Amino acid sequence: MKGNHIGELEELVLLTVGALFEESYGVSIMEEIERQTGRSLNISAVHSVLKRLEKKGMVKSKMGGATAERGGRRKRIFNLTNLGKKALDESMEVRSQLYNQIPKVSFNIG
Repeated sequence: MKGNHIGELEELVLLTVGALFEESYGVSIMEEIERQTGRSLNISAVHSVLKRLEKKGMVKSKMGGATAERGGRRKRIFNLTNLGKKALDESMEVRSQLYNQIPKVSFNIG
């Protein structure tokens, strides 16, 4: 990995932002991560990661429309940027390279 270092939780949030696309906001990200991984996060942790990723230029946000379901409050919608996609590509490449270097005999242990 060269320049776009991301941590494991940042990677998970970035992947979820990309997967949810236009439905990507704090609560939906938190719920999707729990549904996909069984990992329970609190909303503060998700928002903290989103702020950090936005500061790094890996996501961008905009305010969505007000909904009656939320008592007229608006949601902040997040989208993956090109830099965020590049960081994910680099992360996936490193993981694949390392995984492919595991000797086949390692899978027969246990």
